[in-house]
Amino acid sequence: MAFSSTDLSPAALTDPQTVGPKPPFERQSQPWPGLARDMRPRPDHGESSYRGSGRLAGRKALITGGDSGMGRAAAIAYAREGADVAINYLPDEEADAQEVIDLIRAAGRTGVAIPGDLCSEEFCKTLVQTAIDALGGLDILVSNAARQQTHASILDISTEEFDRTMKTNIYAPFWIIKAALPHLAPGSAIIGTTSEQATDPSEDLYDYAQTKAATTNYVRSLAKQLASRGIRVNGVAPGPIWTPLQVSGGATMEKLEQFGGQTPLGRPGQPGELAGIYVLLAESGGSYATGQVYGAAGGSGMP
Repeated sequence: MAFSSTDLSPAALTDPQTVGPKPPFERQSQPWPGLARDMRPRPDHGESSYRGSGRLAGRKALITGGDSGMGRAAAIAYAREGADVAINYLPDEEADAQEVIDLIRAAGRTGVAIPGDLCSEEFCKTLVQTAIDALGGLDILVSNAARQQTHASILDISTEEFDRTMKTNIYAPFWIIKAALPHLAPGSAIIGTTSEQATDPSEDLYDYAQTKAATTNYVRSLAKQLASRGIRVNGVAPGPIWTPLQVSGGATMEKLEQFGGQTPLGRPGQPGELAGIYVLLAESGGSYATGQVYGAAGGSGMP
């Protein structure tokens, strides 16, 4: 039967000012890396709202940091668009991760949980091979996991802390992409989560912000390098998004209380509001987009 646009029901308009909670937020703190399950209010990753339409049917995705935040939103969306999904996360995030796996399987897709620390090169190699074995291949790689800790001064950052941020945010994507690349066919997609911090760094995120500038640049460099192989590489640059990063040492209590209030929309974004960007950059319909960084920052104009 031919499809006609007249068959569609009118889409409801949504005021972007009212999609998610606005500050002030309750002061709260969790040990690193934090759980979305225990945040007040809980973030919205699209659990009840995202509706798929087969845009990623048969695709196979690996997402780091897939237990919460944008990684979780992407995992839910990918599964509902028809992809099988493997997620990586730290063992302390198991409770959140199991919720994601349940949601993937509820969508009728294969969900694979692979806990482990991305600061280990050997684990990063094992992660990729485990995902490929479990999914039967790989054609979407989302490098999303990140470490963020607030420090008022560079003098407060130890070499060990600095090293862990660099390994999580920069070394791990390097190791994972190297391991995955021989398995990626033309038409595959690599997506890196960068940040508005890449171009407008906060004074208390000295180490984190520079890793996001590096992420933006590896996206653009690698896109040029891999274009001849038919592999697209793009980035997503969120603004202030309500995730466990904020309540597990990534923001001061003062910043947390007013989180997102400085944006023109007057609120932080919810991870689920970025799900559609991750789908666009993974699907074949985005075939001319490579080397791009897509921002979602509540009106601040970043990146």
